[in-house]
Amino acid sequence: MKFDDILVRVGEFGFYQKRLYLILCIPAINVGCYMMMLVYTMHTPDHRCKIPGYDNDTFLEQSDYHRQLINMSIPDPDDPDSIYKYDRCHLIQYKSNVSSQVKCTEWVYDKSVFQETFASKVNLVCDDSLKTSHAQMIFYFGVLAGDVGFGSLADVIGRKKALVISAVLQVSAAVSVAFVSNYYVFVVLNFLVGAACHGVFVPATVLSVEFVGPSKRVMTGIPIHMFFAVGLVYLAGVGALVRHWQYLQLAVAVPCIVYVFYWWIIPESPRWLLSQGRLEEAEEIIQEVAKKNGVKVTGNLIVGEKIEIPKGERIWHVYKHKVLLVRGMILFFNWIVIAMDYYGVTMHIGNLGGNFYLNQFILAVVEFPAKIGSMLLLNRIGRQKLHCLIMFIGGAALLCTIFPVLYGKEELQSLTLVLSMIGKMGSAAAFGVIYIYTAELYPTVVRNGAMGTSSCIARFGGMAAPYIASTGDFVSGKFGLALPLVIFGGSSVTAGLLTLMLPETLNRKLPETIQDGIDFGKKKFDLVMMKKVSKTSIPENPASSEQEEAKENAARQRF
Repeated sequence: MKFDDILVRVGEFGFYQKRLYLILCIPAINVGCYMMMLVYTMHTPDHRCKIPGYDNDTFLEQSDYHRQLINMSIPDPDDPDSIYKYDRCHLIQYKSNVSSQVKCTEWVYDKSVFQETFASKVNLVCDDSLKTSHAQMIFYFGVLAGDVGFGSLADVIGRKKALVISAVLQVSAAVSVAFVSNYYVFVVLNFLVGAACHGVFVPATVLSVEFVGPSKRVMTGIPIHMFFAVGLVYLAGVGALVRHWQYLQLAVAVPCIVYVFYWWIIPESPRWLLSQGRLEEAEEIIQEVAKKNGVKVTGNLIVGEKIEIPKGERIWHVYKHKVLLVRGMILFFNWIVIAMDYYGVTMHIGNLGGNFYLNQFILAVVEFPAKIGSMLLLNRIGRQKLHCLIMFIGGAALLCTIFPVLYGKEELQSLTLVLSMIGKMGSAAAFGVIYIYTAELYPTVVRNGAMGTSSCIARFGGMAAPYIASTGDFVSGKFGLALPLVIFGGSSVTAGLLTLMLPETLNRKLPETIQDGIDFGKKKFDLVMMKKVSKTSIPENPASSEQEEAKENAARQRF
């Protein structure tokens, strides 16, 4: 008997699971916040050099006299096409009636968007401007470390213990970030925050899947995505209210203390307890599930029964074969591009003008229709066509931003923002599709490992995103504003077109063995599967049960 059979008997998604699922979805809100937090705390406001000897200097002009001082002290940009009014890194120095330009060591910042960010606090501008991208890259590397490290820890000590340990680390590191003024300490703490927030989220996601019956897992895979977007909405709203990086950091960090109390709220995974031979504890939890779901059970369900515990295979066996290697490389490229576009567009949107917080809010809200729409269309037009379509449309929209940026004036700024938001919708929708598509393309024997590897590969896209978003700082003029979006758009179109080289999986018998994976998409494979189906008693849609399983595995690897 399989453990899924027990879940069917006690209720696949009864009151107990619904309550637990809601509790376990809450950490996704903080994951959404932290995945975009550095877009706020590392935001670089418009700035110029501080006028020497003028203690009351501000970025905004105070009077005609102040304007004259600025014009005398701050040179014009070297590039006549620059979007900035003044040079941002040099002062005019007068000596013996001869003027020269020297680098400045103090700056004044525009405070219309933020009263203060960490970047403005420690002056991460000019020669140090790339440090903001370094900090974001290291944070995403922390997320990768958390995926691997805490994911493995959860398999050793249990989901519940791993979650609570991560929660303690998350609260400690996240609160500490708000009180540091040293760049390197800030970076180290944010690395820990990235690792810890996923250390909370990964066990929570696994737990939410492991308690739900097989026929309900796809349904539960969708709402958790919405909680991530809720976090983005919360971040934009609180940011607009406080307008200070320390208060924003605390507004996200302090509520995380709730997850420490999960020790007394959530149970351990009975699947994990079974794998450790702790049958009595697993029995007690399952009996509680049945009781809360109103199901009467006579006798034991686990103790004294023979429960099958499936074991996975090694993922690297797949890449010994050319067909699967090429297929895997295309999927990996798509994962990288989707993550790069998803985070990169959000990072760059603040450079395009308009209301910073409103733009961030809209970018968060568009995720809801994007994700719901992709799920509704998934079974109508197929995985391959849908993924190619949304990647192409999103990428084309980003490529088209070059026209209003280069040739339009300020009145076309809104068009640039709309095109950017279409690009963000494309990457948000693609996330939902690529998880399911990847899970269905890989054979059953390596499916879990393939999903974990793909999720980790996507982190490299997140690491690259801040550097691409900041390329405009090194390219002068309006083209510098359009360049990051052109890179994001071109990558998206390329990734989408490469998807056409992959086979469709909708309503098809999915591969089980590595040889099935090699033959998948060929007529030979379909004929073999049709013969197998004709010899066995199978439901009308033989692919459905395996696609349910594939989607279940996909749900485990979100974010």
